[in-house]
Amino acid sequence: MNFPFYIARRYTISFSKSTAINIITGIATVGIIVSAMALFVVLSVFSGLREFSLSFANDTDPDFKITNPVGKSLTLSAEQENRLKQSKNIALYSKTIEERVLFSFNGKQEVAYLKGVDSIFKKTNPFEKKIYAGQWLAPNTSQVVVGYGIANKLSMGLFDFNNHLEVFVPKPGKGAIEDPSEAFNEAFLTPIGIYAINDDLDRKYVFADLTLAQELLQYKPNQVTALEMKLKPDATEEAAITELETIFDSKAQIKTRAQLNDSLYKMLNTENIAVYLIFTLVIIVALFNLVGALIMMILDKKANLKTLFNLGAEIQHLRNIFLLQGSLLTFFGGIIGLLLGIAFVILQQQFALIMITPSMAYPIQLEVLNVLIVLGTIIALGLIASWIASSRVSKNLLD
Repeated sequence: MNFPFYIARRYTISFSKSTAINIITGIATVGIIVSAMALFVVLSVFSGLREFSLSFANDTDPDFKITNPVGKSLTLSAEQENRLKQSKNIALYSKTIEERVLFSFNGKQEVAYLKGVDSIFKKTNPFEKKIYAGQWLAPNTSQVVVGYGIANKLSMGLFDFNNHLEVFVPKPGKGAIEDPSEAFNEAFLTPIGIYAINDDLDRKYVFADLTLAQELLQYKPNQVTALEMKLKPDATEEAAITELETIFDSKAQIKTRAQLNDSLYKMLNTENIAVYLIFTLVIIVALFNLVGALIMMILDKKANLKTLFNLGAEIQHLRNIFLLQGSLLTFFGGIIGLLLGIAFVILQQQFALIMITPSMAYPIQLEVLNVLIVLGTIIALGLIASWIASSRVSKNLLD
């Protein structure tokens, strides 16, 4: 064991004769512990909020979505369908049609998206699990599933046979409209289910059968606006994208779930980085106490350092004593703070100590990456602070 580490360890675990130095060192250590715990807890909270926010996207978006980059719709050929059915990476694919239309119920009107789906849709997309009341629509019927926000806006219930939900879809074509009554394709719909996810999605969609949507938009049987796909368990996104580009001759726009929610991902990442930087600043402020404590320790041990120097110790060795002492204080303070933070996270997960609502606990996630980030940040900043303090040891000081 080299003597700088031996002496640094002795200085770390023993008390100084000066009460003021002991108090300053204690404050510095507590500051490191608290700041490490705070950084870990906050990162864990943001990890929980991230998972909570992305759970909505995972419940409503497919693994892949294919659209036409130059138009509203795309035409799926028989060859492309056969290749998709024989795909090594795609487990299922669903044909969908999405168009912004006007809905009317009992004198009230609302503009929302009509989304035509086939029978495979509920297997590629778990929307069916979000049914708040009623049930999912049956194929080849006029049944629809409405968002909670739309149903509330139209004051609409389920199985109301006295009042029908009407849909108005503009007819495609060019030129001036001479007869307003012939400008729209109309249909009477039967609400059979209400889904509830969040405020935005609850006011966005009315799900209908794919055939009904094709008739209203005057689409051909093989004409859709998007294909929504589910990957096989052993498939990778890269392999699936390469295969899909081959099937569609690179003429289709392919988006993953993350790309469908790129703005959400960017917002969450930006917030996470901002919080990390803020709490890193808190750690830096806390480490100023460590610098002060080490400088006070250097002044207190000046006589001992002079003796070691006269015995042949180099200045760099003397500096290493306090560099190692500060590093040890930082490391063990960070470990203690991490252990306390992990304990808090586990307690929150098990016993819901902090609640958002009476029925919902504050989301929090225990991740190894957060442990490594906190430990790496604490050690790196602790080394810098210790180096700044240890650099005060010089020949002039000893003389």
